[in-house]
Amino acid sequence: MICPKCHLANSDDAQFCSQCGESIRAGADVPPANAHSGVPGMAGAAAGAAAGAGPDAWSGVGAQLPGLIERIKNILLSPKTEWPVIERESTSIVQLFTGYVVPLVTFAALMSFVRLSLMGVTTRFGDTFRMPLGDGITMLLVRLVAGLLGVFVVGFIINGLAPTFSAARDNRQALKIAAYAFTPAWLAALFVLLGGLGALLQLLAGLYGIYLLYLGLPTMMKCPQEKAVGYTAAVVVCTILLGVAFGILNRATGGFAGYASF
Repeated sequence: MICPKCHLANSDDAQFCSQCGESIRAGADVPPANAHSGVPGMAGAAAGAAAGAGPDAWSGVGAQLPGLIERIKNILLSPKTEWPVIERESTSIVQLFTGYVVPLVTFAALMSFVRLSLMGVTTRFGDTFRMPLGDGITMLLVRLVAGLLGVFVVGFIINGLAPTFSAARDNRQALKIAAYAFTPAWLAALFVLLGGLGALLQLLAGLYGIYLLYLGLPTMMKCPQEKAVGYTAAVVVCTILLGVAFGILNRATGGFAGYASF
């Protein structure tokens, strides 16, 4: 089936173009941009996009996300073409979290659990430390909650800094940037199983996440290209400062179950 907008060939059962997102449903009229779609799961998508951070942004209806693996592959391997696709999606915040953020945050938390409670960590004295399973499961849950909150915090920072860099404030778009820019870091949790080398690979993954953020800000937040570097740096610095503040508080209070120093 040929897309009427970009003329890209798609599968016969495709409802939307895989490249530009244009509706290509055979035998049906394409609804106006401000009308509700009759496709299940699409009702209220246009209204949600217009409302930004309004109630529709949180509803469970909206444009369906692409497959998880497909989105991961596209955002990592072809971010320059994927950000415009993401920008046009009227994905609700609930959909974004349940369909993308929760699976990846859970994966990262599970990798940490495997490393700490199952494999163990070698200390500087040559001993192997293993967190008790009960504490490990609790730590897993804590990391899961912290990961979800982290996306909200970074999204809040992105949205809050928008006017400073001549960008348009949009809470939903800011959360989408935060979620997809975290992708390399979440996947790099697998490297924690490698020990010292894994730490280096995780650092490189974090740097690539910053690059994704830099590419996404002009498209998602309508930031002028010449201000993208400053906008990215400001978001990163604010995030680091919040992380440092949380770390200080964590150590001052003894941390979770006494493992702060560890």
